Amino acid sequence: MRSANSGSPARPRSAWTGAEVNLAAAVCAVQLAVAVTVRWVGTFDDDDHGAGLGGGLAAVGLLCVLVFGPPLLAALGLLHAVTFTMPAATLARLARRRAPGPEGAWHLSFVLVLGVFWTALAVLLLGLEPVGPGALLLAVSGVPPVLTAARSRRRERVAGHPPDGGRVWFRSALVALGACVLVVAAGTVGLATGLVREYEPPKLGADRLTGVWRGDHGAVLRLSADGRAELSSVPAQPEFGDVATKEFTRCDGAGTWFLDTRGRYDPYADGPGSERRDGVVVRVADCGHDTYWTIGGTGTHPELFVLFGDPDAGDLRILRRQ
Repeated sequence: MRSANSGSPARPRSAWTGAEVNLAAAVCAVQLAVAVTVRWVGTFDDDDHGAGLGGGLAAVGLLCVLVFGPPLLAALGLLHAVTFTMPAATLARLARRRAPGPEGAWHLSFVLVLGVFWTALAVLLLGLEPVGPGALLLAVSGVPPVLTAARSRRRERVAGHPPDGGRVWFRSALVALGACVLVVAAGTVGLATGLVREYEPPKLGADRLTGVWRGDHGAVLRLSADGRAELSSVPAQPEFGDVATKEFTRCDGAGTWFLDTRGRYDPYADGPGSERRDGVVVRVADCGHDTYWTIGGTGTHPELFVLFGDPDAGDLRILRRQ
């Protein structure tokens, strides 16, 4: 086909049309919103380590999500579109000119290749688990936008015009809201019916607690069967200041420890919404107050943790069994 004015070949349709970029970004925003909601619902049976938002802070947090969530999702959706969907569309257009096969198949193939590339980069730079669900979802996250774009092209050929950008974002917002509500409802019903079990901390005897526990910044806590404790850079409650302070000291030296199965030494045991949990009380002379290390984790992967400061915004420190 030649142009009626110049007689030169007609310029091929760009792979980066504004309508397709807009559509891919909207689809990405929807799937990101659903993924975040699923991840949050998945924490219903996790240990919250005594932290959480309550009262006014919970309301402020919800307000922040409602105000800043949509534009953030839109921006992340656009970022995903220009790093996954649209570069793959350009590669598909170039490949189609030199090799047989439908352009849609090339587009799908290249977006999977880009997905593997960005996933490998995330594994190397961000420490993403290479064989976990997060890596798999990231690798295939470009597939829904590609399939949606292909469907949109077919409808555009029939209608003669691309989809309206405002309608695309409005519909994507409705879909995201409906899907997130369904996910939250399913999680809530699962908790109410017992299909999803609430987290229960493990019950560990003194024999299971003896050994070496390690944390960040070189923290090492050695608990002996005779009640002795050896500490190296282990966080501890400060000597001065109340329990609500985030400040803590790091202890080195020797002390004692014992198991508290009634939560009598837990400084947060009588707080609103709190529960009494087993813990380890560590005492070291001339190094802060007694520190209550709450038992958490699971029976196979136990943890000791302490939350310094307000539970709504405290500083969490965790020790794991070596």
